[in-house]
Amino acid sequence: MARKQRVWIPEMFYHVVSRGNRREPLFIDDYDFLEMLRILGEVSLKVPYQLGSYCLMNNHFHLLIRSKEQSVSKVMSLVNKKYANYFNTKYKYEGHVFEKRFFSEPVMGRRGILDVSCYIHLNPLNAKMVTSVREYPWSSYPLYLSNTLASPTYFDKTFLLHYFPGTMEEKREQLIEYTEKAKAMR
Repeated sequence: MARKQRVWIPEMFYHVVSRGNRREPLFIDDYDFLEMLRILGEVSLKVPYQLGSYCLMNNHFHLLIRSKEQSVSKVMSLVNKKYANYFNTKYKYEGHVFEKRFFSEPVMGRRGILDVSCYIHLNPLNAKMVTSVREYPWSSYPLYLSNTLASPTYFDKTFLLHYFPGTMEEKREQLIEYTEKAKAMR
């Protein structure tokens, strides 16, 4: 029986989650995290997309993503296939790397985008992997807060900041405040 086709709206952002098979780790060492970031860049050159937020956890990852030219399913198919090939080759595994087809949910409006981004960025804190979201290196949150950290070409580190008024520094402070409020509510 064929799977139900996902709905794709080109201007819509989607919260996407891919999880390791049997909840096993997807990222065993730092090179695995770096390879996923490299693959995200490689895929963005073939199928352009906009990434609003991301967080790579040990056994899953979150993306807030919009693809105007191709479906998000096309983007994720390429990302997950490339990473699965890398992972299976590196660790001499066979079979499924990912638990099942990725989860995706449309995200609507300013509030939805900011709330999902907070959820994504707070993941390492909620999992008790860090004591501050600023410490977690495999998330887009530190990129939003820094003037000096270089961001990947497929990631616009001013994206979330445009939802706040003021100078770039004021926008960063408002993003921190918004995230801290979200943290307090969890």
